[in-house]
Amino acid sequence: MENLQGKHFSITDQKGVNTVIYQINKTRREYLNKYPKFTLERLQNTEEIVGDLSRKTYYIDEPQKQGNQLVMLSFGEDNVIVNSGLLIGNEVRISKKPSQLKFNTINPEETEYKEFNYTPNLKRSISIIDLDTTEEVKPKLYFDESTNEVKGKCKLKPYKSYFAFEIREDK
Repeated sequence: MENLQGKHFSITDQKGVNTVIYQINKTRREYLNKYPKFTLERLQNTEEIVGDLSRKTYYIDEPQKQGNQLVMLSFGEDNVIVNSGLLIGNEVRISKKPSQLKFNTINPEETEYKEFNYTPNLKRSISIIDLDTTEEVKPKLYFDESTNEVKGKCKLKPYKSYFAFEIREDK
């Protein structure tokens, strides 16, 4: 008989809300001089529609004995609720005080993508999320031989709202 080590938990979204959940991974001490202190891993999920509700089940492949830190982003029509949680054992503990961020969306006729150039700091892991699809906008990294630097490009639509965040530790 196979031993399953993964964990799963479910949440229910109301109509018009789309929740994505990330696991926060702490970088091992020996790699801190080259990598960010924290990295994010978006949890895979399955979805079941029940009337106006969406029941999502999220999966964690390698549950940690001390618990898995989570960040939960619930995207609504004009806001995002940011919450933190901890999967420990068979229980998900969620913060009682989430943060609510409101935003305005401008919907002009222009739909052309613009390339956004930047020089990434590989010690800071910043995620950019498209508010319409809640999918991550992944930058394409390349090596610029003229400046001898790693650079990146993101394709973003002008006049469109995106949500960007990073995980940091308060000192």
